[in-house]
Amino acid sequence: QVQLVESGGGLVQAGGSLRLSCAASGSIFKINAMGWYRQAPGKQREFVARISSAGSAYYADSVKGRFTISRDNAKNTGYLQMNSLKPEDTAVYYCNSEGYGNYWGQGTQVTVSS
Repeated sequence: QVQLVESGGGLVQAGGSLRLSCAASGSIFKINAMGWYRQAPGKQREFVARISSAGSAYYADSVKGRFTISRDNAKNTGYLQMNSLKPEDTAVYYCNSEGYGNYWGQGTQVTVSS
């Protein structure tokens, strides 16, 4: 079992930065891939970024070059550094742990004002 708790969301002006954290319980986190997804009002949940247990990262085209995903397996924590934020990045951001099971956090709101 893995429990995920996101934090770090908030209100920021366009061009600003935020760092999201995903704190995990359970040893499976270290061997699972970790991802970030987001859901804007009225839209489906969409992929943002993913990092394998070995550290290989993948990004949606919409965030490539602006967002950086990372993980610290010793701390059982994942991160999403978001720079150059745009109003269209406004959404609830969810952490995901996938591999041995598929687990989701409760989400953290990110609002980018223009």
